Amino acid sequence: MPFNPTQYIEKSVTAINQIMPAETHSVEVLRGGEVDPFITGLTVFMLAAFVGYYVVWRVTPALHSPLMAVTNAISSVIIVGALVVAGGEAFDVSKVLGFIAVVLASINIFGGFIVTQRMLDMFKKKTKK
Repeated sequence: MPFNPTQYIEKSVTAINQIMPAETHSVEVLRGGEVDPFITGLTVFMLAAFVGYYVVWRVTPALHSPLMAVTNAISSVIIVGALVVAGGEAFDVSKVLGFIAVVLASINIFGGFIVTQRMLDMFKKKTKK
């Protein structure tokens, strides 16, 4: 069955609309009212989860290692966001969670580089000693 991008996008949008109706958010903004930041964050999280799932699901097995290498760049964006969250003046839960996010994303980045280097070493010609 050939891949049909239009049908794929329509299914994704339908699934997202069933979980989180966008009308509530849009109508509230048009009325001039404020939208709860939690709802905005939840919307972004849900969209990222759906997009991430469908992108990874469509990757062929031969390309999983290069895909994991690219996620190192995404982890660096996570570090920037975590530093912004942890950079506030008051010491609260967000500072602790920001610090944990920085540590975990750093481990992910360096581990990803090690795995990528090992993968690339497999393709190098072995020299006879």
